Amino acid sequence: MRTFGKWLGRLMLLMVLAVAGFLMLAPGFVEKSRNVVAPHDPYAVSDEARALHETLTVGDWHADTLLWKRDPLKHANRGQVDLPRLKEGNVALQVFTAVTKSPAGQNYDENSADAQDNITLLAIGQLWPVATWDSLYERALFQASRLHKAAAESDGQLRVITSLAEMDRLIADREAGQEVTGGMLGVEGAHPLEGQFDNLQGLQDAGYRVIGLQHFFDNDLGGSLHGTGNKGLTDFGRQVVNAIQERNLVLDLAHSSPQVVIDVLEMTDMPLIVSHTGIHSNCPVKRNFEDDMMRDIAATGGVVGIGYWADVTCDDSPLGVAKTIRAAVDVVGEDHVSLGSDFDGSVPTAFDTAELAAVTQALIDQDLTDAQIRKVMGDNMIRVLRERLK
Repeated sequence: MRTFGKWLGRLMLLMVLAVAGFLMLAPGFVEKSRNVVAPHDPYAVSDEARALHETLTVGDWHADTLLWKRDPLKHANRGQVDLPRLKEGNVALQVFTAVTKSPAGQNYDENSADAQDNITLLAIGQLWPVATWDSLYERALFQASRLHKAAAESDGQLRVITSLAEMDRLIADREAGQEVTGGMLGVEGAHPLEGQFDNLQGLQDAGYRVIGLQHFFDNDLGGSLHGTGNKGLTDFGRQVVNAIQERNLVLDLAHSSPQVVIDVLEMTDMPLIVSHTGIHSNCPVKRNFEDDMMRDIAATGGVVGIGYWADVTCDDSPLGVAKTIRAAVDVVGEDHVSLGSDFDGSVPTAFDTAELAAVTQALIDQDLTDAQIRKVMGDNMIRVLRERLK
């Protein structure tokens, strides 16, 4: 009996060690397989391009870094964004977007809102607080807390931006030579509201300022571009859209159905954004709204953020991204194009955020002027935020 007990104890210990090993190693393995940067030789960047890049105010509307179990303050051997690489890429302002639900079998064509959720397993596997395991709202609050914690531990190198005054101070300090990067919070789909309007205030209190309405599935607010049918805004969705306008938040139409876009355009009077996308005439896929719809969004004074992955650019090289930006300028005008990488969003890319000077070089090669490059690399984003933040 003692021998049996000894072996049982050893077996239990092995099981505990196996579970611990899984929890330690599996999240990193998953991310390495999801946020791949293709191996490549260093991109050629001229002295001219590098000098110009160092003078830009670079802003990016969309990165999902907070989803993954790694320290955003340390240079990681996986993923595409962390503070050291943001500094190397001269990024002034990065929107960190909370992903709270992802349907199993996720695709660009059609997903069911009832599909098994992938983020639940990720939350458990990464040992997120138990409250996040069955609450999308708590997942959003937890990811916000991760950014605030990183900023608090960054020795002033990372600031969470929630107001116009904070953003203007960030830009002024950078112009004065301080090495500081701003992080802003966005939510990818407003399903973390969980159908409760008061939760919008909770998200605001946590620091969220960019509100996407949908992700890969229809939700309480309305239809997704990748949902079942082209559903428009619900009554709850209209209530939330009105509140976004009244509260000086930024409304993000990425992943919304075309009918939701039409409904939002009809009921709002503010600059709208599509945070991470491509241009349909340049890359004719469902993920990219038709050009006429993009022009309607731009006409609000808003911007379209150009992504860096092949599903929206049809070419994810720095030159391919620059060609997409060139196409966007041709379609919506130079005042309405921004960057929206979708870094760390389970997309493979050909470069990470440290290598953004290669995009500046490619934009020069596409014959964009310095003034146009300044606009698309960040000034247009800053203009929209100046119009919306208070």
